Amino acid sequence: MSTALHIAPPRARAKYQDNPATRESPAVRFTLLALGLGFFAIFLVLPLVAVFTEALRKGWEVYFASLADEETFSAIKLTLIAAAIAVPLNLVFGLCASWLIAKHEFRGKQILITLIDLPFSVSPVVAGLMYVLIFGAQGWFGPWLQEHDVKIIFAVPGIVLATVFVTFPFVARELIPLMQAQGRDEEEAAIVLGASGWQTFRRVTLPNIKWGLLYGVILCNARAMGEFGAVSVVSGHIRGLTNTLPLHVEILYNEYQFAAAFAVASLLALLALVTLVIKQFIEWRASQSTTREE
Repeated sequence: MSTALHIAPPRARAKYQDNPATRESPAVRFTLLALGLGFFAIFLVLPLVAVFTEALRKGWEVYFASLADEETFSAIKLTLIAAAIAVPLNLVFGLCASWLIAKHEFRGKQILITLIDLPFSVSPVVAGLMYVLIFGAQGWFGPWLQEHDVKIIFAVPGIVLATVFVTFPFVARELIPLMQAQGRDEEEAAIVLGASGWQTFRRVTLPNIKWGLLYGVILCNARAMGEFGAVSVVSGHIRGLTNTLPLHVEILYNEYQFAAAFAVASLLALLALVTLVIKQFIEWRASQSTTREE
């Protein structure tokens, strides 16, 4: 609070000091800060430190040997493949859905918004079971798929479908409120001046939403690589073939290969930290861009 007062201009500083919401006593501020930092340390920092500590308990040689294992490499490859397919699909859908919802009025608009939020309210395990009921051997399309030798469940396509489902809302949910706040004035002006629909999107809409779009893609990618529940149901846990990184960690841990399990888990933790750094960078660039525009 003292830093904010120091950098604020005099008029803003006086307004800041007169605000009743900022007049807490030092004891209250210290208590709130201690509670926040304590919660952060216990529930976030300590578990993260524990993962890396256990991963390196037997030394760097065992750590790198666990990551270089053939099954671990296969899990990494499958995780990247699923994310590489799911993220672009959700990127395209998110752009189309947000453009439609924010820039147009039509019947069923609220229904579409509700359906976009559906993966947030449905358990990932239930989502995996839905795909099993549709594409499994005893599912609706199971006999036809078996007849044509098409494998979806317990194969890579099922993992991709499950990943697409759980990451479905992230891009759209970042863009819809952003595009609604921006309104339609700039697009309408571009159309009046003779721009085509594609030119309007590329030169007007896309520059205005680029930071929100990148933010949504990063969140989508992080969820895609870390998904467990839905992928666990449809994968079949076939070692070296249908295990993603989270599933591989579970198998190693259940087999009492704790060093290897924590080593692979630390890789996921590193990916999460990298995602967090990129997220913070994008937020910083977005704030810098907004400041320059003002």
